[in-house]
This record gives sequence, structure tokens and C-alpha cells, in this order.
Amino acid sequence: MMDVLEVLAEPARRRIVDALLTREASVSDLVSALGMSQPAISKHLRVLREAGVVTARAQAQQRIYRLEPGPFRELDAWLSPYRKLWNLHLDALEEHLRQGEEP
Repeated sequence: MMDVLEVLAEPARRRIVDALLTREASVSDLVSALGMSQPAISKHLRVLREAGVVTARAQAQQRIYRLEPGPFRELDAWLSPYRKLWNLHLDALEEHLRQGEEP
């Protein structure tokens, strides 16, 4: 399985993930929405599928793609300590600015 950060480092894949954020889509839906070629969309969807970021289900003659929450939960968990650190720095900056306003 590929690393989610490595997979999402590719801008075209992030665009596909963004497009799938609000609804499931077929390859042709993604081609229309993103203005990319069908082979390019299919190639990136294969990588996303292999990484577990998306899954596909058959619907008539099409495959419908959707995001899988697991890799994003893992990514969120990994980012959590960094988010906490950043928030501490922002809180300290806010306090410093507030002290500068007092007469």
C-alpha cells in the first residue's frame, strides 16, 4: 500500500479527491468536472484505489468512485500533534499581541 501523503502529493490526484469530497462520481463525471483526459483520470484513480483512498462499485456499465474515510482518519491522527503545536504558537502570539495593546 502506498503512503497517503505520497499519493496526495500529486496535484491531479488532489483535484480528484476534492471532486469526490461532496459526491460519488464516474470517470466520465470526473473528466467533465476536471477537464482532464479519460486515460489520465483512470491512471490517477488506479493509484488512489491502490492506496485505499477511493473505492469503486459497479453501476450498469460504469464504475462509481467514492472516498474512503480510513486513510484520511490516519492522516488526521498523524497531523494532530502538529496541529496542537501550531495552536499553541497561535495562542502565544495572540497573548503577546493582547499584552501589547494594554496601556
